[in-house]
Parts: sequence; C-alpha cells; structure tokens
Amino acid sequence: MSASPSDQEPKEPPAEGGAEENVLVAQRRRKLEALRAAGENPFPNRFRTTHRVGEVVAAYGLLSGEALAPAKEERVRVAGRLMGKRLQGKVVFMDLRDGSGRIQLFLRRDDLGEEAFARAKELDVGDIVGAEGGVFRTRTGELSVWVRGFALLAKNLRPLPEKWHGLQNIETRYRQRYVDLIANPEVAGIFRTRARLVQLIRRFLDERGFLEVETPMMQSIPGGAAARPFETYHNTLDMPLYLRVAPELYLKRLVVGGMDRVYEINRNFRNEGVSTQHNPEFTMLEFYMAYADYSDLMDLTEALVGFLAADLLPGPSVRWGEEEISLAPPWTRLRWRDAIVELGGAPREALSDRGRALDHARQAAAASGHPILEGMSHNRLLEFLFEETVEPQLRRPTFVHDFPREISPLAKSREDDPETVERFELIVAGREIANAYTELNDPDDQRERFERQAAARAAGDLEAHVVDHDYLRALEYGLPPAAGEGIGIDRLAMLFTNSPSIRDVILFPLLRRLQE
Repeated sequence: MSASPSDQEPKEPPAEGGAEENVLVAQRRRKLEALRAAGENPFPNRFRTTHRVGEVVAAYGLLSGEALAPAKEERVRVAGRLMGKRLQGKVVFMDLRDGSGRIQLFLRRDDLGEEAFARAKELDVGDIVGAEGGVFRTRTGELSVWVRGFALLAKNLRPLPEKWHGLQNIETRYRQRYVDLIANPEVAGIFRTRARLVQLIRRFLDERGFLEVETPMMQSIPGGAAARPFETYHNTLDMPLYLRVAPELYLKRLVVGGMDRVYEINRNFRNEGVSTQHNPEFTMLEFYMAYADYSDLMDLTEALVGFLAADLLPGPSVRWGEEEISLAPPWTRLRWRDAIVELGGAPREALSDRGRALDHARQAAAASGHPILEGMSHNRLLEFLFEETVEPQLRRPTFVHDFPREISPLAKSREDDPETVERFELIVAGREIANAYTELNDPDDQRERFERQAAARAAGDLEAHVVDHDYLRALEYGLPPAAGEGIGIDRLAMLFTNSPSIRDVILFPLLRRLQE
C-alpha cells in the first residue's frame, strides 16, 4: 500500500551549520594545530582502561562518601566523551560519558600541576579523553573520579548540536545518526532493545528445535513476495541478479530437503516507496515448520510475543503513542471478509459484486487520498478496502485470517473452499506485524498460480511473481504439510520501543541524496 503524503518523511533537510559553527570549528582546528606544533599526538593509538563508566557506577554508586574513602587512593582508568565542563578557579569539573554511562571527573591544579591543568582547561566538550584516579563523592554527594592523570584521545573538531543540549531536527538525526547518538543518549536504548528482541527471538525458536540458516541475498529469480526488486548484474557470470525480496522459496527448499524447522533473520530489499512504515531495506524473521498449519502458527506467535513482552516490558501492555495496548492472550481471530463488512462498513453485497466493491473503494479512496486503479480485480478492491478501512481500527493484537486465493499465490487453499486460503495477518496498533499461511505444496497448483502471476506481470504488474521452475522441481520431490510465517523485525521493534517511524529503529535508514 502506498503511503499518504502525511506518512512521507521530509524530503529535504534544512541547511546545516552557520557562521557560529564555522567560528567554533576554526577555533578547534587552531587548538589541533597547536597541539601538533607542540609535538603532542591528538589522536594516540591506545589508552588502556580498567573499567567502563557503568562498571565504576555499579561498583561504587551505592557507597557513601565515608565508605568510599579508601577508593580515593585506588586507581581506575576510564575513557569516553566529554559532555560538559565547568571551571571553578583551581578546579575543573567535567562530565564523561561512554556507551555504558556517565560519571563526573574532578580535576584540581594542585594534583595535576600548572601545565597539565592548563591543558585540561583547553579541552572542549566533545573531546574523547582518558582519565585515571580514585573514586569519591564531592561535597554535593556526586560520584566522581578524582583525576590524577588524563590524556586527550581524539580531538573533537565539530561542536555538538544546539550547544550540547540535544539534536532535535528529525532529518538531521536520521542523516547523521552518529551525532544523534551523542546528543540523545536515549536513542541508543532503542537499539539496545532491538538487539535484545532479536536475541530473544533466536532463543525462543532455538528452544523449540528450529535451526537458523542463511539463504542467498542475490537471486537469479526474485520470489517469495509480491514486490518490485532491486536489479544488479554479475559481470563474471554475465547474468542479471536481483536483491532478494524474501527468503521464502529457499527456506521451503530446505524443508523439502528434510530440515523440518528452519528460520532466518534476514535483510530484504524492495524497490518501493518510503513512509513511516516502509524502508526499502528492512529486516524480517521468516520461519517454517513442517507438519503444522496456520492455526498452529497463531498459537506459536501468541507465545513468541508473550515471551518477548515478559522480558522487554514491565507488564502485559505496551505503550503506543497515547494508547496502552494489551498483549495478553487470547487474541481476537477475525475472518478477512467479515472484517471488511463488520469493521470497514462495506455492504455485504460488495463481497460478491465487484461494482458494489468499486463504489465503496472510491469512497474510501476519496477519504484517505490513496488512489485506486479502476482496472483492479474484485479481490484487489477488497484488499484495498481492508487496508484503508479495517487495519487502522485494529488496535489490540488481531489475527485476520482466510484471504482470497488470488492475492495469496503461495498459500494453500482451505479444503472446504478452494478460493480461500489458510493465511493470516497479525495486526497490532493498526499495522501489519506478521503474515503467515499454510504452505501450498501441490506442484501442479503452484505452477498454475505462478503462470497466472506471470500473466499479470506481462500485463504490467511489476510486483507479480515470475515462474520459478527450480522451486516447482523442488515441490515435485515432496514438501511435507507445513506452515510458514514472516514477522517484521523493524515494526516489532517500533511497537516495543513506542517509535512512530520505522526510521527510528533503523540505524541508517535510506534517505534522499543530499547535495553537498
């Protein structure tokens, strides 16, 4: 689904820097040249630390000033970035921060001597420094390192943004993530949560007998999803290649080969628009389970999300904007066609009458600003109605299931209704988090569907599947009854970190080129 204008990220960033910043850069470069002229190396190769800052805080943070008295005579060596500096006569207070935490440095002229103290005063906020000394509490009770020696480890040449009080411009934060992480330390917490989420997913699946595998990222035939691929070319083999849009067909080949439970946490690439929910490069979890169907995966998905929530959240609910969304099972299960009528407001006749569906889709398009193509098939019109009128209403986790066969070319039909497939989407907070189905394992049925997709592609649908003859050959060897699922890691991270944009949970999202 294309994004509305309100969903699009800013296209052009504001101008950076300015006269004040240029003056500060020039001042710092003069300091750099003075250091070099004095024979000092402003970028030494190493500084051996004994502790990370967080380890110092953990070891000494609960001790009183009296209890810390012996520690003042001990030595810790820490390093990090200076985030603040305050001069008080013969004393300098500095805030030192590394990836684990923050601590105050206490530097006194009587301890360091005139020359070293003068060099300390010349340090700038943003410099990377190492410091050695004992741990104590100041008169105000702040845990500090009483510095007996220090070293400049990397000279900062660009001042931190907005006089070091934080970087707020969204476009600049995404474009210069390194500055964002310096100025907004809470951002690193989002990515720690994301990393933890992936660790937990691996643990959950490993404990249930799934094997993690890797499949090709460059493929001769793009398949496994209805998406437009990125194209590339291999010079030596003299052949076009495509960045994968999904690993699905390769993972199912492995199930054919007897690897009954497999998963991959994979990077996918789709040549599509960008929005708060879409980035052309994104991360998915895909897993396949032999001798299971889509109802088994509903149960497994509930258990997986509950497992994540128990570790990442203080309770069974997640904060999303101003909402509190309960993740507690059991989750609602809702038939796709019923949802279009009962929640989307479409007349029930629209389910069987394309004209009625088109009329209602035109109304929905006028309300949302998302265009429809007049030549859309009946089921594509219903799909449009579902995305426009139903998805936004689904706040608590909901399994929407039983989709039309036409829009699910890799899913297995229900035994009691060949035109409906055993497929579900998990919707939370108005957005799709997961997509799963009972896998189609009849090679003749799969060939027929591929050929229909190929015809649609020939008619101009660039997201339609092409025929993958090797995959059909694999099916002819026998794919056991199986179910497979894809879960968007980025969207899952958005949910667990209350992040409104996918760019908030991707360290380096794709951005429009900036003219230097």
